[in-house]
Amino acid sequence: MKKITLLTIIGLFLSCNSSAQKTETKEKETFTITKTEAEWKAQLNEKQYYVLREAGTERPFSSPLNKNYKKGTYHCAACNTPLFKSEHKYDSKSGWPSFDREIEGNVAFGTDTKIGYTRDEEHCATCGGHLGHVFNDGPKETTGKRHCINGDALIFVASEE
Repeated sequence: MKKITLLTIIGLFLSCNSSAQKTETKEKETFTITKTEAEWKAQLNEKQYYVLREAGTERPFSSPLNKNYKKGTYHCAACNTPLFKSEHKYDSKSGWPSFDREIEGNVAFGTDTKIGYTRDEEHCATCGGHLGHVFNDGPKETTGKRHCINGDALIFVASEE
């Protein structure tokens, strides 16, 4: 009887020590462009700083870039890295500029669990600025992806026609 009790206690102890409760130490990602928070604050306006450096989200339908369909490229507002092409932009009706693909190599991906579930986060691969999130509910006829991007994280550079 003592052995069964002891084994039960040990089993309970081990089952409560699952890997889901262990915290992982992640090395800080390094980017080509690094600045102090004071330098970013001096360079960016308040909304850009909130989105790019504090991983904030702008209000839906608040960005003039949401309905911009001119030809050109969308660049990072912090470091001017080209991120998305206008030919890949579409109206997702979500309230944020949406693209079905990124410019490969210029957008980095991570995991965001801040709101209680896991989302795929996107940030600029050059400066680490938070851009938005990518979802699997985009146009099926292209990539199936919806890159839902904060307009405050972007600068539109029109094509010369």
